[in-house]
Amino acid sequence: MDFIYSNSNKRYHTLDYFYKNKFKSKVCKISLNAGFSCPNLDGTVGYGGCIFCSKTGSGEFAGKLGDNLLKQFNDIKKIYNKKWPKAKYIGYFQARTNTYAPIYKLKEAYETILNQKNVVGLSIATRSDSITDECLDYLEDLNKRTYLTIELGLQTIKEETTKLINRCHTLKNFEDMVLKLRKRKINVVVHIINGLPYETKQDMINTVKYLNKLDIQGIKIHMLSILKDTPLENLYKNKKFHVLTKEEYVDIVISQLENLRQEIVIHRITGDPKIEDLIEPSWLTKKFCVLNEIDKEMVIRNTYQGKNVE
Repeated sequence: MDFIYSNSNKRYHTLDYFYKNKFKSKVCKISLNAGFSCPNLDGTVGYGGCIFCSKTGSGEFAGKLGDNLLKQFNDIKKIYNKKWPKAKYIGYFQARTNTYAPIYKLKEAYETILNQKNVVGLSIATRSDSITDECLDYLEDLNKRTYLTIELGLQTIKEETTKLINRCHTLKNFEDMVLKLRKRKINVVVHIINGLPYETKQDMINTVKYLNKLDIQGIKIHMLSILKDTPLENLYKNKKFHVLTKEEYVDIVISQLENLRQEIVIHRITGDPKIEDLIEPSWLTKKFCVLNEIDKEMVIRNTYQGKNVE
C-alpha cells in the first residue's frame, strides 16, 4: 500500500515528507543551546529537574554552550551544507526550557537566528508552565513572520508517573497551554516518552489517544534513556524497573501510530542518546535498526498511522 503522507517506504507521516511538501526543499533543523535554565531546576516549580534529564538539559546534540548562537548555527550549517548545499534551515532551540527568560533575551536569541540566510522557521522546545502572556504575544508576532513551532514536553498523562519523574506541572496546565497556542494559530509538537518506570503498554497508548483528541500538529516519540549521573540512574540501580526490549518498543510505537490522526506529523520515533552516557537500553545505540524494524513490522501487520482512528 502507499501511505498518503510519505515519500518513502514509511507508513507514517514523516517530518521529511512534511518539510519537502511545505518548503519544496530539503530542510535541516539546527540544534542550538542558548544557555537558558529551567523552572524545574531553580526552585520556581521544583528542584533537580526531571529525573531522566541529562546535564545538558536534553541538548546533547545542540551547539556548544560556550559558543555564541551565530557560531553554533554556522558550525552546524557547514556540516549540513556538505551534503545538502541547497538546503533551508530551521533554528531549533533545544536545550532546557527555551521560553524561560525575559522577553528581551528571547528576542535577542530568536531574531539572531531568524535573520540568517535561508532560515525558514524556528522550533522552540519548552514547558507548558513557562510561557507568559507577554511571551505568547511575541510568539504570535513571530508566527506571522516565519514558520514557528512550539515543542511542549508532556512525556505521559499518567499522574503517578508524572510525580515519579518530578515533572512538576499538571495535565491541565499542559492542555490549557495547547489551547492558548492554537488560539493564536501557533503550531504545537508534543514530546512523549515510552518506557517510563512502571508504565504499561496501555498507559503509553492512552497518552497517544489523549493527544489525538487535541489540536496538535506533531509528536516526538522517545524511548526512555537511562543516562549516567541522573536521578533515573539511581532509581534503576535501586529498583531495577523493567526496561523495554527493542521488540516491545517497536510493538508499542506501532500501536501508538495506529491511534494517531494521519495529519499529525511524526517528528521523531525513537531516542538518540550519546553512547558514552547511556546505561540502558543498549539497543538504542542502533537507531536505524530500530527505524527499520518499525517499517518492516508495519508491513507485516499491513498497518499504518491512523488505522484505528475513527
